[in-house]
Amino acid sequence: MLVLQMKPMENVCVDQTRLNALYRQLGEADAEDILCRALEDIALRLSHCSDLYHDKKLVALRKNTRTLIAVGDQIGMLAMTRVATDVVTCIDRGDSIATAATLSRLLRVGERSLCAVWHSDENPS
Repeated sequence: MLVLQMKPMENVCVDQTRLNALYRQLGEADAEDILCRALEDIALRLSHCSDLYHDKKLVALRKNTRTLIAVGDQIGMLAMTRVATDVVTCIDRGDSIATAATLSRLLRVGERSLCAVWHSDENPS
């Protein structure tokens, strides 16, 4: 019997135009500061999502995820904000199976999005 382990690879989408606009509006130093704080906040909130889900604190998970949407949108993390919106929808519908699945996807997309923004930040236009 052959058993394959699946490791889903999520495509991420970072709005480079939004990042470039942030740099133009704020200047390099301030944009770097905002971006670093946003990335740190997102990383902490993604970790917190997992903890809240495992502790069955869905109201707090919903609130935390809504904040992820706002912060991710600010820096152009389009894929992550789209999946986070799906998590909120699943929570609102009371669909525990879909919530578990979309939250797992959010954690994968969030991690890859953090890497994508971090690498795009190394070469802002």
